[in-house]
Amino acid sequence: MSSHILVLGAAGRLGKAAAKAFHAAGWRVTSLVRPGAAAHAPAGTHIAEIDARDHAEVTAAAQGADVVLHALNPAYTQWSRKALPLAYSAITAAEAAGATLLFPGNLYNYGSPLPPVIDERTPMRPSSRKGAFRLAIEERLQEAAGRGLRTVILRAGDYYGEGRGSWLDLVITKDIDRGVLVYPGPLDLTHAWAYLPDLVAALVRLAEIRHRLGVLEIFGFPGHAITGRELTTAIARAAGRRLKVKRMTWWLVHALRPIVPLCRELSEIAYLWNEAHRIDGAKLASAIGAPPCTPLDAAVRRALEQLGAAADAVQADYR
Repeated sequence: MSSHILVLGAAGRLGKAAAKAFHAAGWRVTSLVRPGAAAHAPAGTHIAEIDARDHAEVTAAAQGADVVLHALNPAYTQWSRKALPLAYSAITAAEAAGATLLFPGNLYNYGSPLPPVIDERTPMRPSSRKGAFRLAIEERLQEAAGRGLRTVILRAGDYYGEGRGSWLDLVITKDIDRGVLVYPGPLDLTHAWAYLPDLVAALVRLAEIRHRLGVLEIFGFPGHAITGRELTTAIARAAGRRLKVKRMTWWLVHALRPIVPLCRELSEIAYLWNEAHRIDGAKLASAIGAPPCTPLDAAVRRALEQLGAAADAVQADYR
């Protein structure tokens, strides 16, 4: 019999990509989406329209699941109200089902100054509220693991690919139709990226070897550790035309921080674009073999095709 996974937040970019990847790998998939969002769930999966904050309903949906993936991600400005309750919902459901809990970690846990190389032993010293919430979630996961819940955390950099909703489309390529790219940091600093199809492929592999893992395992997903120049050059090649590269105007975001909630949240994580960093994937490689890694040009081209912005190759014009 195939294994069964419950994907919490299957209408979101990560959840939807993961649900499709598990389904393609032969898993039975239950896609939990908010009421009214069934149309956004991946085809071929069982759809459960449930408010993820309803612990009892989520727990009922998890019955019979071997794995629960916590892919719920509230809007930036709603983290203070929703981040921990949603995590509790995922933990409660996985514990009740006796399932393994998968959690996609990120880099907010590490404050400024950001360690240049991040692995499973790197101390977490968040310097933003989002980082503090992320750390609190992982502390709750550690507590659950102490009660016997098998928990796997896969930490990655900024996602891109599989549609809209990332820095790639919201900032970097938002003006590509005018021949302009807007990069959030210095072009010569290394930044950690995760091409979403690669990340979810790694989640599938980890889920498949879950019984060989410890009660609590944390892995780093190396993804594409590249400079802004490398990324924007790859975008220009995929777009098929010369593109001017500008720097993002962070001063305006910082200035509006006291009065615009989204600017406040973005301002706190600006350091991620101004401090070079990458994720060490040695532990992940020892567990699953070479981590999935689509070549950068192919990944960027596919991501831009999904945004309607890809063409033939040419190079960027830096000014």
